[in-house]
Amino acid sequence: MMSSATAIGNWKHTVLYLALILSLLYFIESLISHKLHINHNNIHLKRSPNLPLRFRDDGTFKILQVADMHFGMGSITRCRDVLDSDFENCSDLNTTRFLRRMIEAERPDLIAFTGDNIFGSSTTDAAESLLQAIGPAIEYGIPWAAILGNHDQESTLNRGELMTFLSLMDFSVSQINPPVEDGTKGGTVRSINGFGNYQLRVHGAPGSVLSNSTVFDLFFLDSGDREIVQGRRTYGWIKESQLRWLQDTSKHDHNQRIPGNPPALAFFHIPIPEVRDLWYTPFIGQFQEGVACSVVESGVLQTFVSMGNVKAAFIGHDHVNDFCGKLKGVWFCYGGGFGYHAYGRPNWHRRARVIEAKLGKGRDTWTGIELIKTWKRLDDQDLSKIDEQVLWETSDTILKG
Repeated sequence: MMSSATAIGNWKHTVLYLALILSLLYFIESLISHKLHINHNNIHLKRSPNLPLRFRDDGTFKILQVADMHFGMGSITRCRDVLDSDFENCSDLNTTRFLRRMIEAERPDLIAFTGDNIFGSSTTDAAESLLQAIGPAIEYGIPWAAILGNHDQESTLNRGELMTFLSLMDFSVSQINPPVEDGTKGGTVRSINGFGNYQLRVHGAPGSVLSNSTVFDLFFLDSGDREIVQGRRTYGWIKESQLRWLQDTSKHDHNQRIPGNPPALAFFHIPIPEVRDLWYTPFIGQFQEGVACSVVESGVLQTFVSMGNVKAAFIGHDHVNDFCGKLKGVWFCYGGGFGYHAYGRPNWHRRARVIEAKLGKGRDTWTGIELIKTWKRLDDQDLSKIDEQVLWETSDTILKG
């Protein structure tokens, strides 16, 4: 039979072993706890803009189009096609400065980033580059929408991941793709080509009879990047599923207070082939390079015409084109190259496009849109305003009934 002294000795050894094990566990936990625990101080909730988008009290709504920033990695990414005599230590920061200048000068209600927001091959971190590129819009708390070009996905995120990230950034109204509208599929995303196809609705001015109604439609479309057609490498294009979504949306967009559908604008990156025909028509602005587009004519122009309410489309991709021209009643307008890491021309200023819509004035309230106009600003000393023009106007803004 075990003596009491032996039992006490075994008990002490057990306690010592347990203490040693607990000490080891505590030591290991202290080494790796920072990797196991969530640091709640670093959790960031998206800051959302005031929605819905709406016209101002003065009856205006202003959009700043930023085309082809080609942002890289900030101060270490050098400028292209600038004269050393005009720029000292030129980098992506010049693009950032230009965006801040435009925001200060125009105070837009929405910024539309129309693709090639980053130049994928010039960055090792697509998310960080996007945060820097879009940064000024976030700093000023301005709602912004983005679509993809043909270079955004050439870094660490694919196109779906890019649009997801863009949609989650502060003050973004970007969407990955449109939801199913018929309510039968549990709010799932519609089957559609590409990433970044969505509609933004703009309501009337506060306090007006149309303050809770859509008076302005904005359509954003993914024009793709590169594809192979019959063995030939070509640029992407807007597909049939996207055009079908546009037509379906247009059919369900009637406003009882406004005759027909509200005026609409479209934004996408790669121009359609028909834009080449504008060389033979009167256009406003500079047509300085060939239209780089797909070999496929997919029916975009015909869809816009059949919808009846698309007044203008805004594109990018060809940096030293900044003109507006009209095809079958629809204006097609280049933004002009914005970014300093994008190709350009020496002595040809980087530029941005502004679009402004104005409401009509009824007897005692704002009514529907009566005027849409556009102009550009150059990144020169005076932020010169050039090529102001009317895109659409009507006197038919009387409310029904």
